[in-house]
Amino acid sequence: MKKLNFKSCLTVCFFSLTAISVDAQTTASKPNIVIIYTDDLGYGDISTYGATKIKTPNIDRIAAEGLKFTNSHTTSSTCTPARFSLLTGKYAWRKTGTGIAPGDAALIIPTNITTLPGMLQKAGYYTGAVGKWHLGLGPAGGPNWNGDITPGPLEVGFNYCFLMPATGDRVPCVYMENHRIVDLDPADPIMVSYKNKIGNEPTGSENPELLKMMYSHGHDNTIINGVSRIGWMSGGKKARWIDEDMADVFTNRANRFIEDHQNGPFFLYFATHQIHVPRLPNSRFLGKSGMGPRGDAILELDWSVGEVLKTLDRLNLTDKTMVIFSSDNGPVVDDGYKDKAVEMLNGHTPSGEFRGGKYSAFDAGTRVPFIVRWPGHVKSNKISDALMSQVDLYASLASLTGQAIAQGDAPDSFNMLNSFLGKSHKERSYVVEQSLNNTLSILQGKWKYIEPNKGPQVMANTNIELGNDPKGQLFKLSRDPGEKNNLISKEPEKAAQLLHVLNTVRGHEGK
Repeated sequence: MKKLNFKSCLTVCFFSLTAISVDAQTTASKPNIVIIYTDDLGYGDISTYGATKIKTPNIDRIAAEGLKFTNSHTTSSTCTPARFSLLTGKYAWRKTGTGIAPGDAALIIPTNITTLPGMLQKAGYYTGAVGKWHLGLGPAGGPNWNGDITPGPLEVGFNYCFLMPATGDRVPCVYMENHRIVDLDPADPIMVSYKNKIGNEPTGSENPELLKMMYSHGHDNTIINGVSRIGWMSGGKKARWIDEDMADVFTNRANRFIEDHQNGPFFLYFATHQIHVPRLPNSRFLGKSGMGPRGDAILELDWSVGEVLKTLDRLNLTDKTMVIFSSDNGPVVDDGYKDKAVEMLNGHTPSGEFRGGKYSAFDAGTRVPFIVRWPGHVKSNKISDALMSQVDLYASLASLTGQAIAQGDAPDSFNMLNSFLGKSHKERSYVVEQSLNNTLSILQGKWKYIEPNKGPQVMANTNIELGNDPKGQLFKLSRDPGEKNNLISKEPEKAAQLLHVLNTVRGHEGK
């Protein structure tokens, strides 16, 4: 890999991270790898991370049988860039067009790089993606929904995929398997637009009487399954999903993938829809949480996790499989629908003790649950407070499987495998984070610096503090985890030091 001639203390840190010795690299057999990547799940949303108003026993089981991280971060407080970084080992802010993708966006992952699943393919893994994609599909100009949809996941390292193209609140509201829309009737072709209304389908703004869940802001275009979405869609009536069945559909597909490839090794990227809006959990979970649809969706998520664990148990794969559980970004309560999520929190704190949430530069935007279980290799019921980043999964799993990383691939990913497995408490020398409006933050040791930004302080409608300040912000997280006391005027030298580190990272194309 290309080495950078840094004129700061980062040189030692960077090279020490890449040189970490890895005991597990000599493991004779390669474990199956399952990443369960949830959507909009906050640090405080599950009981193993301190939630008391709701219980998540299946997620708690992963923590009880593995290693739970309390200072692990996604690279972005929004979904598309976080997923991009996880699968490519590259900060999304280094590439244009990696913001929150519309439902008709072209594929944003280059097909000429080796992604995380592509790297695992080279190691002999059969790779699959099930669930939410939201990384674009098709060539420039967007996909042909009525033909072969390519390039897509199969062109960037996956052998198989069954997914939703974007998000639950965006059209088209259909499933896609490999290169085709599932159950599409050629006589009823799909049309999609994010600019103008197409067709004669009713919309939320024009026909609110047809809605079973009213929108609160935006989300007022084409009505699918009684819910109005972002964007307009016509056609594809046989192919349209039913929201209440989505968790069952995705979980069954994930389990089928495991069963079909149980002789392994396999890699499954299981990206759940829960707990993203619209929150329409199956009737089995309605009213069970006492916290409305959002709480019920957390219970449904926990059920889904439990079903995957049961499949691994039944097939005697538990000891042969590394399970990684995490979320793409922090929580949001009101994100476009009147589902009483705010009114029915009942004292629940989705962000835990941290400030902000999804979209935000404050810590709750990117500090997320992160748990690793691999019986016999990761000690059970352990907790680590080491500073970690999801972008390092690429290099760490490459080390685990004995794969070299080609020059130009995964430029921001460091080998932290021993830390992920609990064999070391070595933490990342810094973590860079990105908020909604591309404000960058850097964490190093006990400190966090948020660069200046003149954007709004609170995001309209969601009531989330975005962490913008025209003068910049500095927090000592060891004493102030809630980021209430801005020390930038009292500690200007520390702020300047962190800004220098951030600018050094920003000024180089990774390693």
